[in-house]
This record gives sequence, C-alpha cells and structure tokens, in this order.
Amino acid sequence: QVQLVESGGRLVQAGGSLRLSCAASGRAFSTYSMGWFRQAPGKERLFVARISRSGGSTDYADSVKGRFTISRDNAKNTVYLQIDSLKPEDTAVYYCAATRRDPQSMGLILRRSFAYDYWGQGTQVSVSS
Repeated sequence: QVQLVESGGRLVQAGGSLRLSCAASGRAFSTYSMGWFRQAPGKERLFVARISRSGGSTDYADSVKGRFTISRDNAKNTVYLQIDSLKPEDTAVYYCAATRRDPQSMGLILRRSFAYDYWGQGTQVSVSS
C-alpha cells in the first residue's frame, strides 16, 4: 500500500555532510512510523534511526547519535536523514522503512528490522578517507 524511494546518496569525504530523502506514495504517510537502516557489504542490516508518526519521538543508534538527525515533512510525504561529520565506517546502503506501529505501543521494538512492513530500494553512501 506504500512505496518508498530513497535518494541523496553519494561519495563524500570524511568530515562532510549529506542529506538523504525518502519519498512515500499515497495519502497515508502520517499513519506510519518511519525508520532508517543501513547495510555494509557482507554485514547484516542495522538500525540507524526512527521517528514517530507526528515526528514528536525519535531514537538513534549509539554509533550515529549526535551526528545524524531524522526528520519528516508529512505534507510532502517525505522523511529525511541529515548526516554530519561523516566517517568511513558510515559507508553503506541506506534503506528507508515504514510501519503502522508507533512507539506508544511498540517502544524499542522499532529498532528491529522485523517491525517494519515496507522498504525502499536503498541509496549508496560512500565516505572516503
């Protein structure tokens, strides 16, 4: 019922900044909590950040806390990931995901990939040293 398309990934030098976007189809965007995950070659997909339906609640992985900021614009059906102070270990394919579950009912479960029902195709972020 929802399709997600990520964009904004590119090659950036360490210390640089980047903003990823995830555009969602349909009229029900505000009913979804949204998450960002990333996957490096040969590694499992890991949680990065998530945001509640209204944007009032956010959560981050320890590895990105203080450097990454998740936000959303429900009028534009878009969720963003602002990435600052990039490190080589941030290199990965970044995925956007959607779930109708909300932190009020699911809490920390929204750090787990299985809590999400819809996924985008991913966008490549490469950080050079």
